[in-house]
Amino acid sequence: MANALSVNEKVIEIAEKWKSREGNLIMILHEIQGQFGYIPREVALNVSKVLDVPLACIYEVITFYNYFKLEKPGKVNIAVCMGTACYLKGAPEILEEIKSLLNIKEGETTSDGHYHLDAVRCLGCCGLAPVIMINEKIFSKVQKNQVVDILSKYKNKE
Repeated sequence: MANALSVNEKVIEIAEKWKSREGNLIMILHEIQGQFGYIPREVALNVSKVLDVPLACIYEVITFYNYFKLEKPGKVNIAVCMGTACYLKGAPEILEEIKSLLNIKEGETTSDGHYHLDAVRCLGCCGLAPVIMINEKIFSKVQKNQVVDILSKYKNKE
């Protein structure tokens, strides 16, 4: 974190900011994920204590919304669009190629913590299908034989 606050102090600060607003749990979790990149278990426990909300309720929200992550993401986050247009134009083969090259499944991170892979419903680029997104950069009209070159651009990136 950028400042010297402890994790608990940071949770209290975020909770106080949203405490009086309706739907505050989701906003608190959004802000926490913005800080950490995911929702660490110990932070969810702190939120539970600070808000006096059962931990099960917090996990109910975290697991309901795809946005929230329970595991630390990789340095390089790959999203393969599996929407209709991408699916029909070869996204399943692209996904299989990435899984094979990185030796991980959807939702997993490589053992070195470098790459994380997700299959997503739609990236909103249907006219560019099939697409993959790597750390906010869209790659369009991707072919299976291009995957190794695309991934190699991120091999040593932090």
